[in-house]
Amino acid sequence: MAPKPGDEWSMVLSHLVLGVVSLHAAVNSAQCTNGHLMCAGCFIHLLADARLKEEQATCPNCRCEISKSLCCRNLAVEKAVSELPSECGFCLRQFPRSLLERHQKEECQDRVTQCKYKRIGCPWHGPFHELTVHEAACAHPTKTGNELMEILDEMDQSHRKEMQLYNSIFSLLSFEKIGYTEVQFRPYRTDDFITRLYYETPRFTVLNQTWVLKARVNDSERNPNLSCKRTLSFQLLLKSKVTAPLECSFLLLKGPYDDVRISPVIYHFVFTNESNETDYVPLPIIDSVECNKLLAAKNINLRLFLFQIQK
Repeated sequence: MAPKPGDEWSMVLSHLVLGVVSLHAAVNSAQCTNGHLMCAGCFIHLLADARLKEEQATCPNCRCEISKSLCCRNLAVEKAVSELPSECGFCLRQFPRSLLERHQKEECQDRVTQCKYKRIGCPWHGPFHELTVHEAACAHPTKTGNELMEILDEMDQSHRKEMQLYNSIFSLLSFEKIGYTEVQFRPYRTDDFITRLYYETPRFTVLNQTWVLKARVNDSERNPNLSCKRTLSFQLLLKSKVTAPLECSFLLLKGPYDDVRISPVIYHFVFTNESNETDYVPLPIIDSVECNKLLAAKNINLRLFLFQIQK
């Protein structure tokens, strides 16, 4: 069957607004000074790669320089993309991109959903149009109390693990000596023949002691720019002398004006004059996309909390 004139126009337009890297029409995109489009994820990835290779980021199409200040959004393209048809991943029907998210979350009869008895252990996942039939025949509401207790005990264990972290943070907040500060990781290069990127903060004072933070990418592997998986690890260094061992707990969180997603993790170390730096520990970023956001930025701004443990 021959395509309709409107369908032909949609196909032509969808090819015109493809990003030059992923060849994907993204709702959020940036364009270089010559007008070539890049989706937001690819744009951030290009900036992060350039940071790792100590090069100026360039447009993959025309090789002009790109940066957050040189590139801009193209609202006309974003509005056009939002009206282009896109396929629902569940029912395979076509919808305008601006309506697709709502359709997949609330309206699609084939969207994956869970049984309402999942709170008492039902593991069923299936299409929405089968939900009513399943719930009518679900065996979990008829289980005995003893059977449900075993299921609920397993669920409670996973919940206790989640709560343990937050309870630990609340306990630390009751300590007498607590300090926090905003820290700014700045990029530097090693003196090796093949230089490697690392980050270091200026010296700062917390709890009447002088400290420095360092960070590295993918544990200083040889070519992190060739890896799709990106991680950051950091270490805390005590720069001032102490007369007695200094036992501390510490954690890094996002800064007050940043949107990077970091899961709080508490680390512990006893600082002495002979052992004044921690091992490198993971910066608990959600995924590689968040890591690329940090690498693409000029500096990395985070907030450090220090808790002194007194005997």
